[in-house]
Amino acid sequence: MKSTLTLAALAAAFAAPAIAQTATGQTATGAPSLEAQADMAAESDAIAWDFVEGITTEVGPRQAGTEAEKRGRDWAVAWLRANGFRNVADEPFEMDTWIPGGVHRARVLGDFAQDLVIQPLGNSASTGADGIEAEVVYFPSFADLEAAPAAAVRGKIAFVSHAMKPSMDGSHYGYFGEARFSGPGIAAAKGAAGIVIRSIGTDYHRNPHTGVIRFPDGVEPIPAGALTLPDAENLARMFERAEGRPIRMRLTLTPERIGTQVSGNVVGEIVGRDPSLPPVLLACHIDSWWNSPGAFDDGAGCAIAAAAAKNVEATGTPLRTIRVLFAGAEEVGLLGSVAYSEAHIDEPIGVAFESDFGADRIWRFESNFRDSNPDLHARLAASVARFGVADSTIVASGGADINIARDQDTAIIDLQQDGTRYFDFHHTPDDTLDKIDPEQLRQNVAVWTQIAGILANYEGTIRPK
Repeated sequence: MKSTLTLAALAAAFAAPAIAQTATGQTATGAPSLEAQADMAAESDAIAWDFVEGITTEVGPRQAGTEAEKRGRDWAVAWLRANGFRNVADEPFEMDTWIPGGVHRARVLGDFAQDLVIQPLGNSASTGADGIEAEVVYFPSFADLEAAPAAAVRGKIAFVSHAMKPSMDGSHYGYFGEARFSGPGIAAAKGAAGIVIRSIGTDYHRNPHTGVIRFPDGVEPIPAGALTLPDAENLARMFERAEGRPIRMRLTLTPERIGTQVSGNVVGEIVGRDPSLPPVLLACHIDSWWNSPGAFDDGAGCAIAAAAAKNVEATGTPLRTIRVLFAGAEEVGLLGSVAYSEAHIDEPIGVAFESDFGADRIWRFESNFRDSNPDLHARLAASVARFGVADSTIVASGGADINIARDQDTAIIDLQQDGTRYFDFHHTPDDTLDKIDPEQLRQNVAVWTQIAGILANYEGTIRPK
C-alpha cells in the first residue's frame, strides 16, 4: 500500500494541469481536479458505456457507404449534440462501395464432401449465383503462395493458411495478416480462379473474420473468402489424408459493387479558452463491417474518446480545444482518415491519438516526442502509472484514423491496449457489446481523461522527434 500511495503522489505532482487545485481534489472554482476526475472515471462511467451501448443497440452494423453507416453517423451527431459538444458536423465524402451480397458458401466435394463456413473478404469478386468449381491447392503459409509457380495456381482455388496466435501487442496481425492483405492479389496475378484463407484471427468459433483486401493495379479481382479457423484446420487435415489425390471445392460468393456512395466523418468539439492554440485530436472510426455491431471495433474507441473529452470539460474549460473525430469508411481502406486530412490539412493539430484496438486495459504509453519534449513525455507517463500503464521508449506512429497528424508531422501518442482477446472478435459476428468488460473500459477512459486533460491545458509547443 505504501508504494502505491507514493506512486500516486508522484503521478499527481507530475500531472498537475494549469488550473489551480486545492488539497480536496477540486480546482479553485469547485470543479474536480483532473486527477480526481480520472480516478472517478476509473471507478464509475456512464458516458462511454452510454455511447457504445447506444450505437450497438440502436444502429448495429455500419458498413461503409451504406444506409446503415449513415444512420450511425446521424446517431453520433445527435449523441454529441445531446452531450454538449459544439461545432458538431457530418463531413461527407464519396467512395466506391462494395457490399457482401447474400450467398456465402464453400463445399468440399468428393471423398470428404461437407460444407465449410465462409464469408467474403472486402473487395472480393463474385462467383456469380452458380458459383465456381475447381481443384484446391494448399499453401501452409503466405510465403508458400508467394514462392509457387503460376502453373501450380492457375485455374485453381488457392487455400492459404498461417500460424497467427494471440499476442498482447497484436503484432501477429501485421505479419500473418499478409495472407489476407496480399494473398488474394498474388493468387489473382498467378491466374487462380479464387482464394480461401484461414481467417486472420485467434478464436476457435465457427465465425469467419472478414477484412479488406486490395488487388494490385492491372490485376483482375477474383472471388476471395475467409474460412473459420476450425474449418480451415479441417480442410488442412483433408489434404493430409488425401495423400496426393485432388480435393475439389464449390465456392459461391455473391458480393456486389454498387458504385459511388456517400460516407462521412463526424466531428465535435469541447471548445477551449485559447482558439489560437492547435487542438488536441481524439480519434476513432464510426463504421464497422456488415457482420457485427462493431462494439470492440470501433464503437468502444469512439466511446472512450468522447467520454475523455467530456471528463476533461468537467474539470473546467480547457486551454486548448479538444476535437473528437469519428472517421468513416476506415474498414475499407482508411478513406475517412484520408478525406479528413485532405479537408483540414491547413488547420494545425497540436497532438493526436486514437482508440481502435478494443476496450481492454491500456498497458503502455508511447509518444513521438520523448526526446524533443522530454519533460512533457515524463509528466504524461508518470500521470498514468497509477492506472498500471508503463512508459516506453517506442516512438509512437499513430493509428489509422489520424493520417492528418502524420501528414502534418505533428505530435502523436499511442496508448497501447491489451490485444490478447482482440483477434478473437475482430471482424466477426462475435464483436458484440457483451464482449466489453466495463471495468477495463473504465480504465481506458481514466487514462484518456488524464492524458487528454494534461495536453489540453499545455501552453507550450509539442514538438515531435
